[in-house]
Amino acid sequence: MSFPFTILLPLVFLILSPYFVSFTHSKVARLGISPTTRPTETVDASASTSDLKFFYYDQILDHFSFTPESYQTFQQRYAVDSKHWAGANASAPILAFLGEEAWLEVDLHDVGFFQDNGPRLKALCVYIEHRYYGMSMPFGSAKEALKNATTLGYLNAAQALADYAAILVHVKEKYSAKHSPIIVVGASYGGMLAAWFRLKYPHIALGALASSAPLLYFEDTRPKYGYYHVITNVFKETSERCYKTIRKSWREIDRVAAKSNGLLILSKKFRTCAPLSRSFDIKDFLDSIYAEAVQFKGNPGDWVATLCNAIDNPPNRKNYVLDRILLTC
Repeated sequence: MSFPFTILLPLVFLILSPYFVSFTHSKVARLGISPTTRPTETVDASASTSDLKFFYYDQILDHFSFTPESYQTFQQRYAVDSKHWAGANASAPILAFLGEEAWLEVDLHDVGFFQDNGPRLKALCVYIEHRYYGMSMPFGSAKEALKNATTLGYLNAAQALADYAAILVHVKEKYSAKHSPIIVVGASYGGMLAAWFRLKYPHIALGALASSAPLLYFEDTRPKYGYYHVITNVFKETSERCYKTIRKSWREIDRVAAKSNGLLILSKKFRTCAPLSRSFDIKDFLDSIYAEAVQFKGNPGDWVATLCNAIDNPPNRKNYVLDRILLTC
């Protein structure tokens, strides 16, 4: 059986800049910041969401054990856009976006790759929501699913990969697309899933596109502060003055915190929800802002340029270093 579209779909693993922010107790970054509540922004009509069909798949809770509880199921949501698909008879490809830690609506709004390449490749576009996010919640509700370590134990990458495998096999059967090659796509944590999926399920996915996937950023595998050197260089290249102000702010926070009422002063200055018990919390919060911002350097709405502009050009010509830093919050 020939595959006329596969020449357009090389097996590719793009490992780009990781999507990092700092942990409170570890400098190995989070896999990204994503909303835990339903997005309030409506999906742009230009994304042709009217062409999407939404489905629920009766997903197994636990793919890897055989206890009675493991056979529980939950409804996992996915969406399909078949508008530009050339069809099973043409062995036209299937592009499958593997959802990350977010509602499905976030992916439908943000994944321009499918909007651009779906029509060009005459592909069937599939978007799958990650378990424990959005409407794909085991145990009937978020309250029940997240209530303890036992219920949370089913929230892991291995289970998510098995979910995606089951749904993609189901989609191929549903559309009689036995000979349509599947390319899985993901970004950030989802990019890690895409790469791992290709390795674990090569009989299902012909290739994987892993964008901004921090595959090599685990503890003890890379220099501990390597990413922070990148952050420093990006801010320094954007504005030397901004870079120096940020460096000075760390010392100033320590100086203020050392006063008898220093933590109270910092709490009022940064308008914290509760009084600070240590200065580290402010530093870690600012650290997260800077670490997040560099990932959007050069994009429309460049976060680094915006932050540095606020620091370099404060209103009312405020010169106190913490007043300048406060403008980034």
